[in-house]
Amino acid sequence: MTRTDRQQIASGLAHCLDHAEIARRLGRPTSTISREIARNGGPGRYRADLAQLAATQRARRKPRPAEAAPIIDNAGPGPEVAAAIASDLTAALIATGVPRTAAGVMACLYTAETGSRTAAELAGQLQVSAATISHAVGLLEEQGMLLRGSDENTRRQRYFIDADAGLRTVVASARANQRIAAATLRGAHAFGPDHPAGARLAAAAQFLEQISTDIIRSAERWLGAGGLRDGPGVARSMPLTAHAE
Repeated sequence: MTRTDRQQIASGLAHCLDHAEIARRLGRPTSTISREIARNGGPGRYRADLAQLAATQRARRKPRPAEAAPIIDNAGPGPEVAAAIASDLTAALIATGVPRTAAGVMACLYTAETGSRTAAELAGQLQVSAATISHAVGLLEEQGMLLRGSDENTRRQRYFIDADAGLRTVVASARANQRIAAATLRGAHAFGPDHPAGARLAAAAQFLEQISTDIIRSAERWLGAGGLRDGPGVARSMPLTAHAE
């Protein structure tokens, strides 16, 4: 699906067209249009620019089994230092609003040599129940902050975090800002421009809309530059972005 297709979907939704009519105008199956809209926030939250950015990011990289990870000669820090790094990262993520266990999961994955763990490994490292890990992983998956794959040998589910995790977090942050902007704009319209609350809400909506646009453009520039590519077999890194929700 092209950027133009997504812009036409957004336009159709803005004009209250149903999925079938949008699909007819695009010459696409209705099921394709429905999946596209559902995947990108639903009819009330669909944004063509965010949908395009998310699609571009999804096409870049898929999770690979841990066994396919390259062998790294550098053994890295010892267990105590690694645990301290993970603890520091967990605290930083919690400070941005990420729930404690979800923050711990992200820290475990970021600091794992392969960038992946099974649910049992995560539960053992964080000393929480499997149900707690399942809930945390579900929250992170909803935001696109980790990936799910299979271990080729054991067939167990593994959870991955890769160099594009920061970009997925940026997309989630932009979507959160868009939702807040839409809510504040509705409030501004309800109060009216002459009411102090209406003016305050309108200013907030304008600010959040601009922030979201800037985030999207920065992410698109990153994608256009190819991100950090250190060559085959070399781990890449990406700065962590604050979780907006």
